[in-house]
Amino acid sequence: MDNSGFLYPLRKQVPFRDWSPSVHYAKFQKMPEGPLDGRRIYDFELLYVRQGQAATWIGGERHDIAPGQLIFIPAGVYHRNEVLSSYAQFMGIHFDFQDELDIVSEVDMVVNEAAVQEIKFGVEALAEGFEPLSEKLVYTPTPLCVQLMEQIVHEFTMRPPAYHLLCKALMLQVLGLLLRSQRTYNPVNLPLQGDRILEVMTAMEADPAASWSNPVLAEQLAMNQDHMIKVFKKVAGMPPGEYVQMLRHREARRLLRETNLSVGEIGAQVGYPDIHYFSRLFRSSEGIPPKAYRNLARIL
Repeated sequence: MDNSGFLYPLRKQVPFRDWSPSVHYAKFQKMPEGPLDGRRIYDFELLYVRQGQAATWIGGERHDIAPGQLIFIPAGVYHRNEVLSSYAQFMGIHFDFQDELDIVSEVDMVVNEAAVQEIKFGVEALAEGFEPLSEKLVYTPTPLCVQLMEQIVHEFTMRPPAYHLLCKALMLQVLGLLLRSQRTYNPVNLPLQGDRILEVMTAMEADPAASWSNPVLAEQLAMNQDHMIKVFKKVAGMPPGEYVQMLRHREARRLLRETNLSVGEIGAQVGYPDIHYFSRLFRSSEGIPPKAYRNLARIL
């Protein structure tokens, strides 16, 4: 405990091969502007800001979280989140490192301060050669890391067969990429011409349906195509074609969940005017057709 009464997370050196993260909760969220109640949690949370601005107070220190960033909230640490924008969207994932916590519902994740179960707090796994993730609370995850987190939310929401196994595998990749980012991914220290790639990535996210073929991107960036692909992959963590496909499928999932547009209209809106081609791609990526995804998402 520190002099503010905050419980620091327990830590244990654990080889990578023994990491076995379990996902307890994964969800897209919209929250109104203003402060939320302070709390402690028994497990760990990754809170990613998709849109808007947020801040988290921990131990009297304010941590600002911009769009495209996430905060790592350790087990047992008192914190208070605050939404700083009138319209904000988040992605939250609760997990433990060693599959050691028995979490049945959301209530089991939040500490009841009138009946604290000290033995229940999750233990943070450490990896040789890396700082604990809790040493740096705010991260800027790579696009690939964000894609994997979104897939965790999809698996946890739809709960297809073996979703627990898929969530475990995806969460392990997310944690590995966050550890790796301690050394390699720093958007302030981009490779040569990386700032131009970031500008194009922002334009792609704003209009995923546009034509973003490799020749078009190379011409737009005035770069050799092979070199453009190499730099793009270094910045984004994936080639341009894979990145735009990820953006299109993310937008398709959102439109299926949040609108009444037809499958054909959604396909055209995200860049696939052929409804049959769009449906095949969607099913290949998600494991179920667009209509089934919409129905399940609304039931759950």
